[in-house]
Amino acid sequence: MALPPRVFFTLHEASARWGCNIADIAGWSDAGKFRILTGIPAVRCGEEIIAGKVVLSPMELLPLFRRCGTGPSESVMWRIRPLARQDWLLITDPAGGIPVAVADMMIMAEEVHAFEEENDMVRRVAAGPGASKSYDWEGMTVALMLRIHDHGLPATQAELVAEMQDWFADQTDGKKMPDSRSIRRRITPIWRALRREDA
Repeated sequence: MALPPRVFFTLHEASARWGCNIADIAGWSDAGKFRILTGIPAVRCGEEIIAGKVVLSPMELLPLFRRCGTGPSESVMWRIRPLARQDWLLITDPAGGIPVAVADMMIMAEEVHAFEEENDMVRRVAAGPGASKSYDWEGMTVALMLRIHDHGLPATQAELVAEMQDWFADQTDGKKMPDSRSIRRRITPIWRALRREDA
């Protein structure tokens, strides 16, 4: 039985996935490309009690994201934003804010996939000279049908493409993955046909 899709990626996982520095991730988040989240215990923000998933402002934690790598791994946050809201709340208790570490920061998987789709990002595995370019497309199609049969369609096509790329990685221990554009070319007709049926 296949596991369900991932829900979160840590910043370090996203950095490795995209081949970039966490300073880049902080910048893209500040520009509104995706949200950086963490989980917190119950805190008081004025009259409200807030706990669970919250959004962080990377510019308020800037020393954590130094490109040169000399910054601390943990800082203190005084402001948070509940996931479903647009307003920032000041933490009033504890009065000194609460600690947050880079290792505990995450990006939602759906936002990772949407960012990759928007920027036409390709996840590749380098192959040595003479490596075969053939991929198990038939096996992928079977895995795709099983995924749709067992769990239905995900929210976005980008998520489905990423899942199939992960399938290739799992089958080959990460040694042989086609790029996302090649997978999307094969998935798109199926995706459109099934979406038409849902409409």
